[in-house]
Amino acid sequence: MYISLRPWLLEDVTTLTAYFNNQNIKNNLRDYIPHPYSTTDAEKFIESQTDLLPTQNFAVLNEQEIVGGIGIILQEDIYKMNVELGYWIAEKFWGTGIATIAVELMTQYVFDSFTINRIVAEVFDYNKASMRVLEKNGYYLESVRRKGILKNDVLIDDFIWIKAKF
Repeated sequence: MYISLRPWLLEDVTTLTAYFNNQNIKNNLRDYIPHPYSTTDAEKFIESQTDLLPTQNFAVLNEQEIVGGIGIILQEDIYKMNVELGYWIAEKFWGTGIATIAVELMTQYVFDSFTINRIVAEVFDYNKASMRVLEKNGYYLESVRRKGILKNDVLIDDFIWIKAKF
């Protein structure tokens, strides 16, 4: 299995739209991502990424097929030495090890490309597979915000995972 990351391209709009309209993917994303997700939403996202250097969001590829996405959100003010990591894998590829490799590639890229000392990843309490991906990549559980998230009208715990340079 050959996993790689590449910047999103406008030709990816249809694939991104289809994946983001999967309810099981939506259940693990932030609510600011629209649902249903339109081709216009995908176009706006991809266009918003084209001028960001270094690149902050990537398509995850298995050989030449897009199988997910991974990216960071740069933090500001007193948190500027942190980035937040987020990722998703299309449901039909769950359990294949792709996420573990993608997080490994992205973690190295982020530490090499940005002046930061911590990568932070928040995981919803029911997403144990994502927690395992982070753990396999040397992230550690820093804290749990009990009932800190309202997702799908249910209060859930928010697990905060960290990978630090120090």
